[in-house]
Amino acid sequence: MKWPWRAKTKAEAKADESAEAIDGPAFDEESITKHIQARREADAKAAAAAERAGNERMVERWGTRVVDWRGWLARSPVGVDLLHWWFDEAELTALVGEERYVERLGELLSQASARDIAAMGLGCNRRVDRACRFAEVCSQDPVVPPGGKLASYRHGEIPGACSGFIDCWSKHEIDVTFADGDDHRSVLLFRDHPGEARLWVDGVRVGEGEWLDKGGFWEDERYFTIRIEGPEDHPEQGLGEMGRQLYNIVSLLIHDAERGTTRILVPEATESWTDPVLAVRDGSGWVYPTREARAAGGTPDRIIALQEPEARAG
Repeated sequence: MKWPWRAKTKAEAKADESAEAIDGPAFDEESITKHIQARREADAKAAAAAERAGNERMVERWGTRVVDWRGWLARSPVGVDLLHWWFDEAELTALVGEERYVERLGELLSQASARDIAAMGLGCNRRVDRACRFAEVCSQDPVVPPGGKLASYRHGEIPGACSGFIDCWSKHEIDVTFADGDDHRSVLLFRDHPGEARLWVDGVRVGEGEWLDKGGFWEDERYFTIRIEGPEDHPEQGLGEMGRQLYNIVSLLIHDAERGTTRILVPEATESWTDPVLAVRDGSGWVYPTREARAAGGTPDRIIALQEPEARAG
């Protein structure tokens, strides 16, 4: 016989508690809604706190300006590798040596997009003396008209970033210039002295063993030209003007990016090449002694066939 006033067993008490938990007033529809809302708010606060902590670590590691490029860097094939190599120069040089560090830097710059290089913090066509301040615009995908190409000279707040970059602060003195459509690019690491400068065009070393001047120029979006050391026995040879990296009379290196071939033009005794420049006209190369001479028109010092050349031409 079961007396109605007997004490409940533990199992019966537990069953009653479960029933109350399901059907009781503490867990009505309004309470459940509030509970879900509170849980969501707590999750959102936790996510925001985690994001702030992540951003703080990111800023501490890379600097505030790099954070603005993270949307692009998340998609870039080599952007993060380039940043890592650039920011950790001291540690990596100690690990692999100066020679390998410089070679790898040139390799990465030769693979990087304009946006990757902008994220490094180099000066650009807009301002060579400071890092890009418009990542929200410059990190966007470039707008290219149907059947068209990226402009060969881009500067300012423009999707896809500028087409030229210069490093004014490090010992490498980096100079990167993209040609029309970004189909070709030159990478120059000047490194304080013409004899130490290294040049890559489309990832291939060019002008090894030559004394290279600072900078270079794309002509007709195919031919990269740069001044190099001239002949010692030229009658006008001597110290150049203040600020010049080479002596007064210089030679001209011409690299055909489409053929992957290089020629060097050396001035004759009658040619006063202080700032030689190439103009491409009707499939031929017109060589002027200075940029002023080219701008003035007239007869060039030489007209050369732009086809596969000898290694060095006099």
